[in-house]
Amino acid sequence: MAVSAVRCGRLPITPFFHHHRHPLLLSSGKDYSLRRRRLNNRGSKRLIFSARYSQAQDPFSSRRLQDTLETLPKLVEDIVQTSINTGPRGALRLAQGIQAFLGVGSEWLADVSKSTNSSVGLPTQLQLGLLSPLYLRRLFERMGATYIKLGQFIASAPTLFPPEYVQEFQNCFDRAPAVPFEHIQKILREELGRPIDSVYEYVDSTPIASASIAQVHGARLRGSHEDVVIKVLKPGIEDVLVADLNFVYVVARILEFLNPEFSRTSLVGIVKDIRESMLEEVDFYKEAANIESFRRYLEAMGLTQQATAPKVYQYCSTQRVLTMQRLYGVPLTDLDSITSLVSNPESSLITALNVWFGSLLACESFHADVHAGNLWLLRDGRIGFLDFGIVGRISPKTWAAMEVFLASIATEEYESMASALIEMGATNKDIDAEAFARDLEKIFLSIQDLDTEIVVATARETTTKATAVSANLVVDERQMNALFLDVVRVSESYGLRFPREFALLMKQLLYFDRYTRLLAPSLNMLQDQRISIVSNRRSKYGDGVN
Repeated sequence: MAVSAVRCGRLPITPFFHHHRHPLLLSSGKDYSLRRRRLNNRGSKRLIFSARYSQAQDPFSSRRLQDTLETLPKLVEDIVQTSINTGPRGALRLAQGIQAFLGVGSEWLADVSKSTNSSVGLPTQLQLGLLSPLYLRRLFERMGATYIKLGQFIASAPTLFPPEYVQEFQNCFDRAPAVPFEHIQKILREELGRPIDSVYEYVDSTPIASASIAQVHGARLRGSHEDVVIKVLKPGIEDVLVADLNFVYVVARILEFLNPEFSRTSLVGIVKDIRESMLEEVDFYKEAANIESFRRYLEAMGLTQQATAPKVYQYCSTQRVLTMQRLYGVPLTDLDSITSLVSNPESSLITALNVWFGSLLACESFHADVHAGNLWLLRDGRIGFLDFGIVGRISPKTWAAMEVFLASIATEEYESMASALIEMGATNKDIDAEAFARDLEKIFLSIQDLDTEIVVATARETTTKATAVSANLVVDERQMNALFLDVVRVSESYGLRFPREFALLMKQLLYFDRYTRLLAPSLNMLQDQRISIVSNRRSKYGDGVN
């Protein structure tokens, strides 16, 4: 299947971002590569904040000292109050943090030892120690739930963090050992307030999935005999989150106190946003509300025959337990299974695109994590949207600018692209739109030939079809992330700062681009008339529910 989809021409293979390139191959244009190096240097300098700031102001100036003294009491008050709120759990997390630090530190020392035995100098990653993107990501994974989610936030916020860290934290995996079933049973009894067998005929002791925050088990309801899944918050996770998030908040406050430049980047505000987002994920009442909102949207739009989300069983759901209808299907990347379920995978993909695009403004929130594990083709041919722990909300103004941006990508109109990005980005300076458009054009034109080379190389593989498709998708992901980061970096050089919704939207579009390459290689999802962008569908849902 992967080989039959190959075209020698460029456009059929690249339906969305039809010019991509791996970051290591972005130096074909001399002028652009020089600019890229300058941008990368900018990103690196963000790490050396104290040196940069000391050049701008005298840290011992009387004005600075006066400001510092004025803010000191509030800082001390915040630290004391946060410590009281954290309580003894903070000491436990500190011990676990030291253990994780020592573990990753030993890995770093082992890698340094190997490098010192070679003739090549010590790589930059090793020189930076545990502050390097690689080892910091490993440390976050060892530290567990909060830091894994923080790492995923870094990966989804290229407008806030240096590109090297954004790239590395794309690999921050949310995986955790399963909690023993007896602990899950104890939580179920406490939360339901009655015997487990009075609600469920049985609960499978082997989990379907186990992540850092929750664990999922299959079950069957007593009485109706319906198959369900039970999502259970892991024991003690709330204490871990509170302790970790309080620590991160204190660090942010101290950094802003020591270096006022951080206050201009709203560091504490960013930490508060992260805190709010994480605490929403451990409140299953909110996830249930997100699911019900999406189901109402499907019903009001007449889409229940094309797509669904799992029904929530409120009588056996609480803040820490979420019981949902069990859907049976396959991820949109399982090509062999999809072709056995439907004769036209392209049609299923178009349905998924229309439903998701429609939800951007017609639903209270949109699904902001449509990776293959959360977007399925069901056995009955419908599209299944799963796991509404991460959702986004977008204003009509931001989406209007986003539509222009997407349309300009499809038509290669770089002036419109620049105008749309300027409209979306917050800035307090005048921007040379023409120069910005020229820089955007350089990004796209300098990477225009790579896709054909990659797909042809994949077609020559002698391995199985599944292996060929998988290899293609891995390369595409790197290309698309690189393109997105290039656009953000160039925009930042003009003083633009985008809302987080922009990054969330782009990430979902990149997921859909990968599905398009796999299921419908000749489809251009931004220009195909069968795909409806949401502007002409906004009022129908509102009229139906208000």
